Amino acid sequence: MSTMLIEAKPVVRSDCCKEGKLYTTYKCSPPVSSHIKALLTLNGFENNEDGAAPSECDSQFHFDDTPVVALSTGWYNKGSRCLNNITIIANGRSVVAMVVDECDSTMGCDGDHDYQPPCVNNIVNASRAVRKALDVPHDQWGGLDITWTEA
Repeated sequence: MSTMLIEAKPVVRSDCCKEGKLYTTYKCSPPVSSHIKALLTLNGFENNEDGAAPSECDSQFHFDDTPVVALSTGWYNKGSRCLNNITIIANGRSVVAMVVDECDSTMGCDGDHDYQPPCVNNIVNASRAVRKALDVPHDQWGGLDITWTEA
C-alpha cells in the first residue's frame, strides 16, 4: 500500500480539516474478495450537500432516497465500478446500491473536496436510503462496520 501525507491549507469555512494537521492519503484499498470488510459512512449526493459537486460517474446529483454510494479510491478503481451495483450487508440486513462516485483517498482539504480530509482506504460512503435500508442507528452514522460484494 502506498501512502503519503498532505497538509491542510488554511481555510475560513472548513469544519473538517484542521490547519497544519497532516492527513494520510492512500492510493489503494484492501483487496476485493467475495465479502469485503469496510466502514460505512454517510454522505449527501444532492446538490448543495457533502462534496459540493456532481458524482464522478455520471456528472449528476442523486436524491437522498436513492441507494447510491461512493467508494474509496482503490475500490473505485479509476471508475471501473461506475454505475455498477454492490450489495451492502450490516445489522442482519442487506441493500443493493449503485456506485456513482469516488471517495477520494489521495487528496483532500481543498475546495475541490469541500475542505474535507481524504477518505481512508476502506470507505463505502452511502446515501440516506442505504442508511435507512440497513437500519443504521444514529450513533453509528459516523461509521458502521459492514461487508460488501459486487452484485
